[in-house]
Amino acid sequence: MADFIIKTGDMLQVTVPPPALVPQLVAPVPLMGTGATVLISNMPVCLQGDELPPPIRGPLMYTAPPFVTPGVGTLTIILLPTNLTIRSTGSSKPMLLKGATFQAMFNVSAPAMQPTPAGPIPDPLLVKPCQAQFITTNMTVQAG
Repeated sequence: MADFIIKTGDMLQVTVPPPALVPQLVAPVPLMGTGATVLISNMPVCLQGDELPPPIRGPLMYTAPPFVTPGVGTLTIILLPTNLTIRSTGSSKPMLLKGATFQAMFNVSAPAMQPTPAGPIPDPLLVKPCQAQFITTNMTVQAG
C-alpha cells in the first residue's frame, strides 16, 4: 500500500499517557530530514534515524502528579514496518512514511518526586509507553 513520504518540516506527535506530562512533547515536534538526495517541495526527505528530532533527543523533564518535583527521562521511538520504505533511492537507509500510529517509550532516568513530610517519594513507573505518529503536509508524493 502506498503511503506519504515524511520530509523536513513534517511533525512528530508523541502522546504521553496521563498523568505524566513532558512539556517538550505537548506540541508536535518538527522533523529534520537528512535525505539530501531526495527532495519533496525542495525539502529533504526523512530517513530512518530522523524520527527522533534533535530537540527531543536529550534528557527531557517530566512530572506525573502527584510526583510534581520534575524528573528526567529519554524518549525512544519504535517504528513499525509500515513507517519505512523498503529502501530509498541513493541511500542505504529507508525513508520514513506516515504509516500507522507507532509506539514510543519514555524511559525515566531520574524519577519525578512526590514531596511528603516524611521525605520525597519517587515515581515508581520508570517506563511510560507512549503513542506516536507522523503529521505530514505532503499529500502528493507517495512511496509504493
